[in-house]
Amino acid sequence: MFPVPQESDSLSSLEERIQRAVKLVTRLRQEKESAVADAAAARTETAEARAEADRLADEVRTLQTERKQVRNRIERLLGQIDELNAG
Repeated sequence: MFPVPQESDSLSSLEERIQRAVKLVTRLRQEKESAVADAAAARTETAEARAEADRLADEVRTLQTERKQVRNRIERLLGQIDELNAG
């Protein structure tokens, strides 16, 4: 009758190992889901940052064009004032 406790111990040991494996798999699945969500969020943030950078670059180009136009107008007005002073 001695083999019965040994088989019981083996079964208990196997049961514990399976329970630990189930817990490990559950934890790893949760970590994977979290990592996938983090990666998706990072991609979204990167896309948003890229879109914002593009928008700002367009705004800078627009402002540079406006500045050039204002400079030309001021130079033209200064030229007209110089003509008045010369005449």
